[in-house]
Amino acid sequence: MDYLPIFMRLKGEKVCVIGGGTIAARKSDLFIQAGAKVEIISPELKGEMARMHQAGLVSWQPCVFEPGLLIGAKLVLAATDDQAVNEAVHASATELGIAVNIADQTKLCDYILPSILQRGPITVAVSTGGRSPTFARHLRVQLEQALPTRLGEVALLLRQLRQQYNPLIEEEERKHFWQNLLNSAFYQTALEGRWDEARQICAQAFAGHATPTGEVFLVGAGPGDPDLLTIKALRILQTADVIVYDRLVSEDIINLTRREAERIYVGKAMSNHTLPQDQINQLLVDLAKQGKKVIRLKGGDPYIFGRGAEEQALLREHGVTCTVVPGISSASGIAASTGIPLTHREFAQSVKLVTGHTRQGIVDLDWDCLVDPNQTLVIYMGLSNVEIITQQLIDHGMDPATPMAIIENGTRSNQRVLVTDLDQATEQVALAGIQAPALMIIGRVVQCVEPSVCIDMATLAMQTSAPEQAVRYG
Repeated sequence: MDYLPIFMRLKGEKVCVIGGGTIAARKSDLFIQAGAKVEIISPELKGEMARMHQAGLVSWQPCVFEPGLLIGAKLVLAATDDQAVNEAVHASATELGIAVNIADQTKLCDYILPSILQRGPITVAVSTGGRSPTFARHLRVQLEQALPTRLGEVALLLRQLRQQYNPLIEEEERKHFWQNLLNSAFYQTALEGRWDEARQICAQAFAGHATPTGEVFLVGAGPGDPDLLTIKALRILQTADVIVYDRLVSEDIINLTRREAERIYVGKAMSNHTLPQDQINQLLVDLAKQGKKVIRLKGGDPYIFGRGAEEQALLREHGVTCTVVPGISSASGIAASTGIPLTHREFAQSVKLVTGHTRQGIVDLDWDCLVDPNQTLVIYMGLSNVEIITQQLIDHGMDPATPMAIIENGTRSNQRVLVTDLDQATEQVALAGIQAPALMIIGRVVQCVEPSVCIDMATLAMQTSAPEQAVRYG
């Protein structure tokens, strides 16, 4: 982070702007909106800046720049086409200890002005650190389209309600009360402008707030790419008190959670469990009993090899409210990222999802039902047992030349896709150095893979002096 985003009170403060052109006028308008006393230093004023002076919005020093004119200023901004003047302004402001911005010259900026979205008292600022102001404005437009128009009015209503109810609520309970209110029907009701109903919902919430009740959300984080989070999952993540997350949840997704939320890692890898499942279950119960909003964040979907049912059952047993928020499954997300359809009219009329990890040292699967040539087989958590799995499939009748894809870090920026034949998979996985997390897709649909995403095994084999046994499809 090159610049710390802060909001500065400028009401009644002197701000010096050096320059009388279009850019200076545009920057001055931001300072005026913040209530600053803007003083323009320039031999002449042009266009919009002249109009602003005539309207009494700015004062004007009709002269060339002199260092003494900056004395008493809270901020300084220069927007001239004379580089010598710009550098002189920077040097003088720095010597006086005043933060200075030289327009479009990031290296000469102590502060930068973001692209701003305003909704009444709500201000959203977007910055690219000076790298691309145009892109910042583009993002602001997208946010403007996404954010409800009544946000400012909702904020004003909340201020009134806080003044009314905060004195009646214990200080340590206030945050949870207002968070729970915003997560209730109150928020949507207020956004629709039904103010009396919104006030009634708040009053009802206050009447029943004395006993804090926690809740748990089992949230699917999808296969890894944060853009594949559902809108509901993202909204809930940003209101949580505690995030309990797995090894398969990407760091990019964790960074989308509320900054103040407590984060508890309970990742599980083969033979290396940070917490056993029964302790994870109990942790969720204990946190909820403390009145906290707990997010149990899982890779993929909680109900597809995520042990979500076990956690939900224990929570229900202890009377804890539990809501499941589905996620895009690893199978569908990763298949899409590689161009492999899970079903295809010519190649596969069904798809089977199975887990490939061992139970008491044995991969316990119904092998006979997995070898149908007209289905797609997707295997989760099977990388460490790839030799056992492929051999069992061949032994039970699957064609050794059946196409197979092993995808490491699917949907993420470091995704790697190995495409091979069933009988070559063990050797090719070792040669390519495929690491967990990895998903296996087996079947004729693998022929549809996007060639550009695949590891070039022929080249890799030559580089490592290994026999060329890679098979490419697509």
